[in-house]
Amino acid sequence: MIRTWPVFLAVILLTGCQHPVRLMPTPVVFATGEHSFLSANRSLETTNQVQVFYATNRVLLGPRGARLYTSLPGERLHLGLATVRIGPEGKPWETLFALSTTSWVTERPVLRLESLDELAAIGSGEEGELATPEARNFFRVINEALEQSLDKDLTIYVHGANTNVERAAAQAAQYRHFTGRNSVVLVFAWPSTGSLLRYLTDVGNARLSAPVFARLIELLARHTTAEHLNVLLFSAGAQVASAGLAHLRGMGKGDSSDRGLRLGEVYFAAPDLAFRTFVEQLSRYIDLARRVTVAVNLNDAALRLSRLIHGISRLGRPDLSELSEEESRLLIDASARLDFDVISVESNVIPGLRRRSHSFWYDHPWVSSDVLIKFLFHVPPSIRGLDQNRGEQGFQYWTFPPDYDTRVVEIMRRLRSDRFGPAPGTGVILGPSTASAMPSSSRWPQHSE
Repeated sequence: MIRTWPVFLAVILLTGCQHPVRLMPTPVVFATGEHSFLSANRSLETTNQVQVFYATNRVLLGPRGARLYTSLPGERLHLGLATVRIGPEGKPWETLFALSTTSWVTERPVLRLESLDELAAIGSGEEGELATPEARNFFRVINEALEQSLDKDLTIYVHGANTNVERAAAQAAQYRHFTGRNSVVLVFAWPSTGSLLRYLTDVGNARLSAPVFARLIELLARHTTAEHLNVLLFSAGAQVASAGLAHLRGMGKGDSSDRGLRLGEVYFAAPDLAFRTFVEQLSRYIDLARRVTVAVNLNDAALRLSRLIHGISRLGRPDLSELSEEESRLLIDASARLDFDVISVESNVIPGLRRRSHSFWYDHPWVSSDVLIKFLFHVPPSIRGLDQNRGEQGFQYWTFPPDYDTRVVEIMRRLRSDRFGPAPGTGVILGPSTASAMPSSSRWPQHSE
């Protein structure tokens, strides 16, 4: 049950002008320039514009050409392409490339949404969701992008609370940028109000968006050629995605024998979700995903305030004493025998990490490196260079070693050599079949009107 008395405290402490999204620090694995995925993409278009797909259940107002995505939740899915620009118009590519391949310390450029180009809309419960040319065209464009991309997975980004459409698209775009624009990314822009003053409204909208997210996953699994559907979710996006994935099993669409969903990596970054709720939901979908990862910071300031508001601990800042013996055993068994990992992000080990950080998945170059390696190579923490630890009652979790910044460079060199063959600078690194996968252009296919 949500407690109302701490809300005023949270507003006082957290409310302020929302900062623009700036290009995140270069992941440490790319800081030497040796392993840059930008260099791996030989057909990279040298522009500061990045395109990502989007899906949203925001209620739409206005005529075509002057549409407004509101913060009201609906059941209809609006699907399209978002174009995000990194830095000012006409920013030299050489400068952006240098910022993206070195640890150059300077003010990072702002990411701005240039356009939202809606391609299709699909209503709830429509049996013939591909009956319209627009719907067929949307999935065709995704499949053509996958065919041209070196990474054959589709990564779905689910943003947190206090996030408007522009901010959500920018966060998804910077992830795609640091894959060398070799990955296809879709942002699920659920109707957050974009205001901390309306956090509780966001919580309600997240709950209403979970079934729509489940339907999106099902549609993408059915109508795209993606090898895996990876899910990267941040903060309150966990309330949307975890319930949505559990809903798939409830709909009878996620039998353990049915791998048609093709769920790949599911990564919870600083998740703002009730700890006990997650444990219950995890049991319903853990066998459907390739691997489920939770990254926590036990000093997370935002999740401390969220606990005050909700009265119970959050998954990204968990209190193990809240679990029953049965729930504890389920989590311990999952960490030991199932494809489930908990990563403890600790400021006393990771240099430069803010102790109370909530946005560490993109703010810190060590953590972002680990996220990218996990999604692009599908390898467990032991292969990614993290250290194994055991806590109370044998619970297994992972931490970053003090020498991670040097260790990860060698790990990337080995992963490239073992899986993809070419030495640095002599070929691509993201796919086993490089000749047929090489795109003719990094610009995605143009849709037909």
